[in-house]
Amino acid sequence: KLRLRVIFLDDSERTFEVEQNVLGGDFFNKVCGHLKLLEKEYFGLEFRHHSGHYVWLELLKPLVKQIKTNDLFFRFIVKFFPPDPGQLKRGLTYLFALQIKQDLSNGSLTCNDNSAALLVSHILQEIGDYDEELDYQHLEMKHYIPNQEYLDNKIIKLHKRHGVSPADSDIQLLEVARKLDMYGIRPHAANDGEGMRINLAVTHSGVLVFQGNTKINTFSWAKIRKLSFKRKHFLIKLHDKVGASCKDTLEFAMASRDVCKLFWKMCVEYHAFFKLAEEPKPINKTLLSCKGSRFRY
Repeated sequence: KLRLRVIFLDDSERTFEVEQNVLGGDFFNKVCGHLKLLEKEYFGLEFRHHSGHYVWLELLKPLVKQIKTNDLFFRFIVKFFPPDPGQLKRGLTYLFALQIKQDLSNGSLTCNDNSAALLVSHILQEIGDYDEELDYQHLEMKHYIPNQEYLDNKIIKLHKRHGVSPADSDIQLLEVARKLDMYGIRPHAANDGEGMRINLAVTHSGVLVFQGNTKINTFSWAKIRKLSFKRKHFLIKLHDKVGASCKDTLEFAMASRDVCKLFWKMCVEYHAFFKLAEEPKPINKTLLSCKGSRFRY
């Protein structure tokens, strides 16, 4: 039997016992069962692969084919970020709010000081109504964002304006977060055709290009004809009508074939998750095709 540790969004931990030959999906269902979570498709289990990269647990593959050791731990986190998480059911908005707090505190959801202070003020409102003395004490004890001490006064001033229930605070937190450029962004380092260092990311709307934390390009699903990878090169083929001056194939170099394949796979999954549900017409096979990969979503 395998004993597998899972760390949840509220930092709680639990060890699950499963048979070695169990499918990833059965293990994932067991984890969701512990949370009494029915709408589980937004979430996934991430772990550190023996190659050193963080990867998602594949649901259709046996666990034993994906993991090498027994002392692994998995992180239960959001895999697909919808454009408007505040519209989801209450139980889900709570989990999404936990994810936003985690991304804020570890610095992956970067934003300007005003947005950061506003986000933390909504987190304070979840705990209770404004009380200047208690607010200062709380912010001294708990850090929600990397440079919090510079923003204490701003946070508390904003908290004074709120007066809603904890569940509504979650929704207001998500409302601010979803408008940020870095909402739901998991950057993948690459170089563009000119050799400039950039980051690629995939979202519900398509593939984005960032320079540092600044979004410099967006390729919406409607513009993309095909995504593929060739060794460590990630290729985006665009529809001819996107722009006369624009090359129809963009090429980005990533660190290795493995990294490239991981990002390509994530793009395929995002496209399937957000677009296929809307498109009853037959799926255009070429967008998802790729030489030498048996991956199916």
